[in-house]
Amino acid sequence: MNTDQRSHHSQKTALVVGANGVIGRNLIEYLATLPDWDIVGVSRRGGDSTNRVRYISADLLDQEDTIAKLSSSTEVTHIFYAAYQDRPTWAELVAPNLAMLVHVVEAIEPVAANLQHVSLMQGYKVYGAHLGPFKTPARETDANHMPPEFNIDQQNFLEERQQGKAWTWSALRPSVVSGFALGNPMNLAMVIAVYASISKELGIPLRFPGKPGAYHSLLEMTDADLLAKATVWAATDERCANQAFNITNGDLFRWNELWPKIAKYFGMETAPPLQMNLETVMADKEPVWNRMVELHGLAEHSYQEVSSWKFGDFVFSWDYDFFADGSKARRFGFHEYVDTEAMFMNIFDELRRRKVIP
Repeated sequence: MNTDQRSHHSQKTALVVGANGVIGRNLIEYLATLPDWDIVGVSRRGGDSTNRVRYISADLLDQEDTIAKLSSSTEVTHIFYAAYQDRPTWAELVAPNLAMLVHVVEAIEPVAANLQHVSLMQGYKVYGAHLGPFKTPARETDANHMPPEFNIDQQNFLEERQQGKAWTWSALRPSVVSGFALGNPMNLAMVIAVYASISKELGIPLRFPGKPGAYHSLLEMTDADLLAKATVWAATDERCANQAFNITNGDLFRWNELWPKIAKYFGMETAPPLQMNLETVMADKEPVWNRMVELHGLAEHSYQEVSSWKFGDFVFSWDYDFFADGSKARRFGFHEYVDTEAMFMNIFDELRRRKVIP
């Protein structure tokens, strides 16, 4: 094999589905630092293509549109699936989220002759973490819970589809993912940063708004950059074929210890926790935000773009331990870790640097 053939053979093409979310966006940024990857980003909104990333706008719920938009992507070697559609109930989440994955795989598999891997982004819903207190630490070998659960249906689809095929799959199970992304409904660091900034603007201390028990329970986070590295590792290390992995920062914390440190970062006092629904109490704060944008010379982001209150309410309602065993990934060869306190401060720094918050 000559050098040209060898370099061409080693070149990989990533199809990142859900390219504008906090997970997809950070994955694309990481892949763009690696020389042997070409990148195609897929989302409903599309994006501005660069010399490293080509964006495709597709309605993944529409099978015909998905096939039409993706059928020319014959060069794809790796599908990284991180798309998500929200719905009002757990049962209603199943049909759209399963359909989108099925449509992508059915569009790419027949045309991509060198498809090597399908990477599925999951989460602790697999363990029933969203339903109430669950077994901790959760392990990849834990039994499934009573359906409906779209994460499990998605994995079942990949396991069945992969039978007898040359490609393999992996499933990544992060905890709450934090990273820089705007207009994303599931970004806890943004929730805290905007909540703190508005509290400070109003001259009030930073109160933990969640359930009383949530202030003292044990939990963990997953840094978006760490998750990106783990996702690419699992997709390219043959030991990880057809395996699921919990991906965590590697440390545990309680809000009662971290919250005062967050307040200190913002130059604020704390006051005793007070349970309040953020979606309700922050609903009328758009005028405050608009005034802050003008007063502090912030970037022109709408209040809707920086609001993830529903997700904040969800996370701050966990008055039970929320963590998984991340040792399987280490046993298989992934040894990266992130200090969670430092992660939050770095994201806050980034939000300030980009003038998203004062």
